[in-house]
Amino acid sequence: MKISKKILNLIEKNKSIRLDLGCGENKQPNFIGMDNRKLKGVDIVHDVEKFPFPLPKECCSLVVASHLVEHIEPHGGVFMRFMDEVWRIMKVGGEFMISCPYYSSPGFAQDPTHCNMISEVTWEYFSPVAPNSKGMLWQIYKPKPWRIKYNTWNVTGNLEIVLVKMKERRDGKYE
Repeated sequence: MKISKKILNLIEKNKSIRLDLGCGENKQPNFIGMDNRKLKGVDIVHDVEKFPFPLPKECCSLVVASHLVEHIEPHGGVFMRFMDEVWRIMKVGGEFMISCPYYSSPGFAQDPTHCNMISEVTWEYFSPVAPNSKGMLWQIYKPKPWRIKYNTWNVTGNLEIVLVKMKERRDGKYE
């Protein structure tokens, strides 16, 4: 994995970076932008469905993905690997902020490139301490652990979620 000097210098200077995944031409201010297209403002040209990302482990304190996850292939474990890869680059306690169309909304149905149906319950598959399922959904696949900090949605609109990277302990517990 080749990491650019620019990114390494930013990590060294700031001790972490803020990453805008799938930023397109609308990168958040003071963020590093990663997209699969070479567009104005994109710092890292990379397909988020290819692993690993060209970033070192635990280099991000904040990752945002606005209207990206609904485009990630759910079959063959690609979405699960995507979530584990974001976990890999995130510092413990770092936040992953996601916005996407609710799975049954007109916004999801209108775009022919949307392939990953996301609901408020989807995130419980990534959390061993999910409040509603008490971690039972996480037990099915056992991906890298996240804690759900914020989860709001509207059946006719968007879903917004904030996940926090949990620390894996040697005894198999999470904090």
